Amino acid sequence: MRLLTVNAGRPKAVDHTDAPGGMTGIDKRPADGPVHVTDPGPKGTGGSGLAGDAVCDLRHHGGSDQAVYAFAREELDAWERELGRPLANGSFGENLTTRGLDVSGARIGERWRIGPDLVLEVTSGRIPCRTFAGHLDEPRWVRRFTQAAAPGAYLRVIEPGVIRAGDPVEIVHRPDHDVTVQMEFLAATTRRDLLPELLAAGDALHPEALRAALKYVEKSAADG
Repeated sequence: MRLLTVNAGRPKAVDHTDAPGGMTGIDKRPADGPVHVTDPGPKGTGGSGLAGDAVCDLRHHGGSDQAVYAFAREELDAWERELGRPLANGSFGENLTTRGLDVSGARIGERWRIGPDLVLEVTSGRIPCRTFAGHLDEPRWVRRFTQAAAPGAYLRVIEPGVIRAGDPVEIVHRPDHDVTVQMEFLAATTRRDLLPELLAAGDALHPEALRAALKYVEKSAADG
């Protein structure tokens, strides 16, 4: 398991985003050298965990629980075959493009060590949005990405560190529950009935997913 590239984006004006000022940092490109990764702070105030990476819509992106976004090269390869076009590392707006790691099959709360120091913790899957659809410029993209249910993973920073392309990725902790990134994504999109099962992941779960699961359980109890 290894890190193929570390990807960062600069602010860019586009017509396919609702972000303030019409700016987005989704167009990410591989960095040439080492990149420092730290906890960016709470959502709404903190952006990306990667130094030099732009997050332009702090309402929906960035912050401690979405500090880093990872996507597997194997999934990009599958989409290349599906779409009939090349997809470079970073094409899906991911910060980390990995090889040999089941990113969407990772368990919520799973921890990865990348390089000598950085430790990240899996929190949730990525929900597709208008900006992502416009960036890919593929018909019905949000629906197609959702149906594939291989969303890649958002991660929080447990221990900061410096990473670079080629670094090994090691799973240093795997929780004993069965709540995966894919399950969390399905519960958030097409399988709301899965929401109660997310509670097994506990506090490692993204706070928004945890609130949604608790609300679903409370409503179900009230409805009898």
